Amino acid sequence: MSIGNSGRVVIEIGPELKRELHAVLKKEGTNLKSWFLKNVDQLLANKGQATLPLEDVDKAEEIHR
Repeated sequence: MSIGNSGRVVIEIGPELKRELHAVLKKEGTNLKSWFLKNVDQLLANKGQATLPLEDVDKAEEIHR
């Protein structure tokens, strides 16, 4: 995927996946742009924080029991 200066993000997904995504977002009262920007904000806010996959957290909890 090329990276340009336009501010647009273009991805290709299958038509059925696109319909399903838009339907779910509509039920949640949002749209693709709002959902995307919210998730981008969350990702960037957490980018400096180390995260553990759930599997690793479960293993750590077992060790401490």
